[in-house]
Amino acid sequence: MAVNLTKGQKISLSKTDGSALKQVFLGCGWDVAKKEGGFFGKIFGGSDQIDLDASVILFDQNQQFVDAIYFGQLTSLDGSVKHSGDNLTGAGEGDDEIIYVNLDQVPSRVQSLVFTISSFRGQTFQNVANAFVRLLDQSTHQEVARYNISAQGHYTSLIVAKIYRHNGEWKMHAIGEPCQGRTFKEMLPSIIPVL
Repeated sequence: MAVNLTKGQKISLSKTDGSALKQVFLGCGWDVAKKEGGFFGKIFGGSDQIDLDASVILFDQNQQFVDAIYFGQLTSLDGSVKHSGDNLTGAGEGDDEIIYVNLDQVPSRVQSLVFTISSFRGQTFQNVANAFVRLLDQSTHQEVARYNISAQGHYTSLIVAKIYRHNGEWKMHAIGEPCQGRTFKEMLPSIIPVL
């Protein structure tokens, strides 16, 4: 049964039988917030689409950047992390973008993988509703954890969660910190303090 994470919560990435998860994927989804206000709300309320981008940034134990996987680079240099591709609208049910991680193949020098969502077009999360991320076991497609991101605000990006090594095992930490930045590069100054 999946754990419903709250901000700041940490969990171990192990199966119910105690064995470690080997291959996981992180699915991200969102909807466009409904606008109020009738005719003028429709004129000034913005688009019925929002382009959010899921990314994952890899760091070593010294908090130094190793690699980034996003719409412009769909596979990590070592091949352990893959991105499903860019969803430009957020339309449809379920996961809008997916990031696959083969934990067994992540290089030993990588200490943490930080997952982010950002608005490349500069739309703020004021326009976003029902945002979530969920971690699944890739072999069974069983949901391990879900983090519902309910906070709306005037920020363009969100540091969602990180998967990190601790005492020889992988753990997940729900972060949920808003920040500014249309790309992972613009977000780096905000990511480093939460490592």
